[in-house]
Amino acid sequence: MRFSTALSALALSATLAGCAPDAPAGKTDAMPATAISQTKESSQPDAPQADGPVRQAHDRYYTAAAAAVAERAEGKETGHARNIILFIGDGMGISTVTAARIHAGQLEGADGESWRLAMETLPHTAFSKTYSNDTQVADSASTATAMVTGIKTNSRTLGLTSGVKFRDCASETGRGTDTLFELAERAGRATGIVTTARLTHATPAATYAETASRNWESDKDLPEDAGNCKDIAAQFIDWDAGDGFEIALGGGRRSFLTSNTPDPEDENRSGTRTDGRDLVAEWLAKSEEHTVAFTLDDFSNADIEGGAHLLGLFEPSHMEYEIDRLEDTALEPSIESMTRTAIRRLSQDPDGYVLMVEGGRIDHAHHGVNAARALTETVAFDKAVAAALELTDPADTLILVTADHSHTMTIAGYARRNNPILGKVTYPDGELATADDGLPYTTLGYMNGASACKRRDGEWVCDRADLTDTDTADPDFKQQSLVPMVSETHAGEDVPVYAVGPGSELVSGTIEQNEIFHILARASGLTQTE
Repeated sequence: MRFSTALSALALSATLAGCAPDAPAGKTDAMPATAISQTKESSQPDAPQADGPVRQAHDRYYTAAAAAVAERAEGKETGHARNIILFIGDGMGISTVTAARIHAGQLEGADGESWRLAMETLPHTAFSKTYSNDTQVADSASTATAMVTGIKTNSRTLGLTSGVKFRDCASETGRGTDTLFELAERAGRATGIVTTARLTHATPAATYAETASRNWESDKDLPEDAGNCKDIAAQFIDWDAGDGFEIALGGGRRSFLTSNTPDPEDENRSGTRTDGRDLVAEWLAKSEEHTVAFTLDDFSNADIEGGAHLLGLFEPSHMEYEIDRLEDTALEPSIESMTRTAIRRLSQDPDGYVLMVEGGRIDHAHHGVNAARALTETVAFDKAVAAALELTDPADTLILVTADHSHTMTIAGYARRNNPILGKVTYPDGELATADDGLPYTTLGYMNGASACKRRDGEWVCDRADLTDTDTADPDFKQQSLVPMVSETHAGEDVPVYAVGPGSELVSGTIEQNEIFHILARASGLTQTE
């Protein structure tokens, strides 16, 4: 089948899928809490916060979510969580969890269908509604903001209430929020971030940054009329909550180094900053306890005792996919080892801690219609969950595992039991299944993505490839997709929430995504409750 018309939606897809790897860079108070809609009022500055414990205390999304959680808490003895660990599998929707479960079991030589991931052993579960203030299918910036501030905001913006306009610096004024991590620091608790993406990427940046564009990771990304707007990497270094992050591990060092500073791992590359600020040097200058790790050796030898503040920047951009990690020239730690180190460091604070752990590259693999890497990343993420369960006590630590949004990957066909999840569909009698075009197909596929139509001689060719002799379990294989897009998109269905520990009883039913903040803050005593 041929289409001579150019598909302009391809470029739009790449823009909206801002969480793809290295993408340029997503009613009134009288209404019931179950029906908060977008209105013109959302574009107005926030009301003054004279008495509120947080700047967003009068935001309509905040108050509705707080009321919903308070209602569920009535009559329940939820206990107090000294420690909070928020696990976010970026793009880890239901189909990803199911496929990763099967994949994990099959990797162990076991029955994949009946396997259980560590996250699936947590006793309290819910579904989370992921829409943002302005989009039906949200991006990672608005969804992460929801989980760490208790509001819903506009896609592609971070840490600001819903009146902010994308890429409009002036609209940032008066719309700031206080995150769970800022509240923890002010209460004297320790804080940390672990991510396999850049530390300046949407999800981890939501813990500390306020910006009208998630893409402003370095000063070079700012528009000419930026005014007083600050890039995300600079906001990380200038973050003044408490004594700052005790530990932050991930990628993204290019946004911390100047454009004339060679990358520590590759002298042919350099930083991106044009303002002359060496943010790594500024981190080290904060105190004698502030240290930096660029390699696995640096990380393994880092002293995390006492008052150590460790910044790990293991890649110029995102960290390697788990499948590719061991091929990295300088090597880098796994998400499990970073999580273990973060918990060991943060556990030294007698007042407790708040930690975010993000499996960021699940999402990136999905954007590339690469299910093998997406599932491997999910399994690695689940090992980090298992490590946290091992190292903590559910009597004083609330662990919540969820996703920010889903993806368009589906599990389809009538494959026999124990058929390889990355394989072609084979019926119980051993016959290779074929579609109406006479060609075999894989169990996993995508609604849209770069593996759909191809441009040939100026025309779009959408003939489906014959996979008969193709190794679909190869890590580089890209699952077939239907609608051609430069980058596969997010999906809008609800995502799972799993929880254990004090306050986990409030995780039940179908909840608004921003209620997660209120569950965590209520359990840890970081916000006032009636």
